[in-house]
Amino acid sequence: MKVLLWHVHGGWTDAFVHGRHEYLLPTTPARDGWGLGRGGRDWPAREVAPEAIRAEDVDVVVLQRPEELAEAERLTGRRIGADLPAVYLEHNTPKGDVPTSVHPMADRSDLDLVHVTHTNALLWDTGSTRARVVEHGVRDPGLRYTGALERLAAVINEPVRRWRVTGTDLLPRFAAEAPVDVFGMRTELLAGAFEGSPAIHAAGDLPPQRMHPALAERRAYLHPHRWTSLGLSLIEAMQLGMPVIALAATEAPRAVPPEAGAISADVAELVREARRLLDDPDEAVRRGRVAREVALARYGLDRFLADWDDVLDEAVARRSRFRQTPPGGLAPPGGAVQQGV
Repeated sequence: MKVLLWHVHGGWTDAFVHGRHEYLLPTTPARDGWGLGRGGRDWPAREVAPEAIRAEDVDVVVLQRPEELAEAERLTGRRIGADLPAVYLEHNTPKGDVPTSVHPMADRSDLDLVHVTHTNALLWDTGSTRARVVEHGVRDPGLRYTGALERLAAVINEPVRRWRVTGTDLLPRFAAEAPVDVFGMRTELLAGAFEGSPAIHAAGDLPPQRMHPALAERRAYLHPHRWTSLGLSLIEAMQLGMPVIALAATEAPRAVPPEAGAISADVAELVREARRLLDDPDEAVRRGRVAREVALARYGLDRFLADWDDVLDEAVARRSRFRQTPPGGLAPPGGAVQQGV
């Protein structure tokens, strides 16, 4: 089938577009958030100018931002749910008053909602909207771990702006044991953030083909994030065969068994375990092999794509069970667009 989606999350899209469907990515000359296309990546997806989408006869749209609802209807000339099957993908944990956070797609009957982690599904109030979890899938970068460098590696996008969210403030505690190399977007700003911790180094925003071997040279992978859904770089590091030192927050306890490195909410314990891996390369290799085995089993590409085939098939099949909305456009959530009986 023809699947329309915007390039919003590069890591997730990398896995998704390797399925058996035809993937259409809106592309504009500005290459901005509404038209990034493939973003220079070698993906089996087709870039399409927004004005050409109406002629494409799209089968289903995968939405990732609330404002995409109106844009999808404008570009296709079809109503979400009634004329165009839609799935809303939630990448993120809620912000603000988390226990009572209502999802922007709550109480809708015109689309399905998919969470990328069980933590997301637990924390978001989605009301009566049909919702399920499809855990991440990651293309296997291969067993590449050497751990030759007695250093720690972390991947943190915008570590200064996001600070406590990504656990950037915790880095000096690990840097007291060994240098920490931080990869990701805007890591150069770390230079002025830790004047008293010269062992924290900005490694830059590298493409995967360069970042993966660089990560694999470091003795262990550090995942200090307090409040992220689940960083795909963590899964990639595990698939590389790296032992991981992870803060026990959000989805990390499900992704990282203790045998794969160390996981705890006690930062002092994590620092001690990091020291142990730095001192014992053989133990680091052993735990890294466990990490890889777990990551391949839980976050393999075949399972991910099969789950998404089910989601898309169900969304398309359900369209015939919707009644048409009255003239005038899209009905409000819970209104005239109803699931048939």
